[in-house]
Formats: sequence, C-alpha cells, structure tokens
Amino acid sequence: MRTNLLIEGLPGSGKSTLLTHLAQQYHYRPYREGDLSPVELAWCALLTPQQWEDTLRRYPQLAQPIREKTRAEGPHRILAYTQVPDAGEAFYRELEQHEIYNGRVDFDAFRETVFRRYRAFQGAGCAFECSLLQNSIESLMLFYQLPDGEILDFYEQAFSLLRPKGFGVLYLDSVQVRENLLHIKSERSDEAGNELWFPMMLGFICGSPYGLAHGCTGLEDVVAHFERRRSLESRILREIIGPDGLILPAKHYDLKEIERWLQ
Repeated sequence: MRTNLLIEGLPGSGKSTLLTHLAQQYHYRPYREGDLSPVELAWCALLTPQQWEDTLRRYPQLAQPIREKTRAEGPHRILAYTQVPDAGEAFYRELEQHEIYNGRVDFDAFRETVFRRYRAFQGAGCAFECSLLQNSIESLMLFYQLPDGEILDFYEQAFSLLRPKGFGVLYLDSVQVRENLLHIKSERSDEAGNELWFPMMLGFICGSPYGLAHGCTGLEDVVAHFERRRSLESRILREIIGPDGLILPAKHYDLKEIERWLQ
C-alpha cells in the first residue's frame, strides 16, 4: 500500500469524510487541519523558544494546555493554538500572527519552511488533509501573487521532496465549482440561518493583496478564484504528480477504485 497519503480538493469536496474512512478502514494515522502535523502548519504558530516562553508568561492560566499542544522542531516551537480550549479571542488573534501563511513571512522564508519540513519528514502510514495544496496554494495565489508558471515550479520542487517518501495524492474534484460553493454557502450557517463560512471566505479573498489589486468584491470573484485554483490544481495533478495521484469526483467516488489504487 502507498506509504503516505495527501487528501486534497476544494472546500466542501468531502476530504474530511474520506480521511476518516481511510483511517478506519486502512489504519492510516490521520492528520487534520490544525493538528500538530509533521508536514503542515495550518492553524499552528511557528515560534522561537523566546516567543514561546513569552506566551507562557502572558497566559499563565493556559500554561498546561499550551505545553500539551506544543512540539519542538529544530530551533522552533510549534503550537497548535486553535486546540488550546477556552483561550479567548485575544490569544487566538495573537498566535495567528505567527502562522506562515497568508503573506505573514516573505516568500523565501515561506518556501524554505515548507520545503524544510518536507525534507525532514520520515514517517509512514499517515494520511494528511489539505497538506500539499489548499493553504500553500492560497498563499501563492492571493498573497505572493505568483503567476501560474511559478506556482507549478513551486509544486514541482515540493513533490520531488515527497515522492521518494511514498506519498500519493487523492484529489476530490469539484467539477461544478459555482454550484458547490453555493451549496457550502447555504449549508455552513448557524441555527438562525446566518451564513458563517461565506462571509469569512469573501473577506479572505477580497481583502488579500490579489483581491485588492483586482477589485474583488462579491460572489462572482470568489467563484472565479476557485475556478482558477481548480485549474491550477488539475495541472499540478496531471503535469507533476502523474501516476502518484488519483483524481476522483467529489463526494461520489468509488471506494473500490481507491482501494485498487492504494495497492
């Protein structure tokens, strides 16, 4: 069986459900967004030892869960800050500034951090949600505003580090991008019907350097962004990942096809 898996796709494509199935059926170790993952830093703060000690001093009441949600990695401390319970908005906002995504570090530092962790990874039997595409490609598109060719170059280098370690990519393809986004827009609401996901995503895209430079303001701009992202991800799968990837229809995939590919 493939040593490690990366599960990718646009929002609402069914990644979490597939990850759960793979963990239960084939005993892969699952890593979801926000976990202390050895390859992904979503919702995790990358801190120097001094910054980590300063955080403990500022939030003494949270010292124990902070320690539990921290791992040492070389000269850094990685803190899964969203998993610290009842920490309060100020804590989450402060630690968010120490993420590497969304233009918070310059491009060279971002690339080196991602590639360093890919080089260092030595595990087996792991399945990762959104750990190759999603957060990285959003940063490359929206914050570093790289042209398509440079994004493809980034992923050619990235997967050259992962391929020798037995990684395969399961990609859940949302063909009807607009319809899928409208469904998520409606589905991810609170009990009173107030939309939760879409206003956040709208602000994220329209408030990014790319969104500001291109005058993005509404739903059609969000659709256009995800259509471009899907096109880019399709090229990455075809031109770079090749037979180490399997493209499946989102939410309507054949588990037997996945089983054959895994073996």
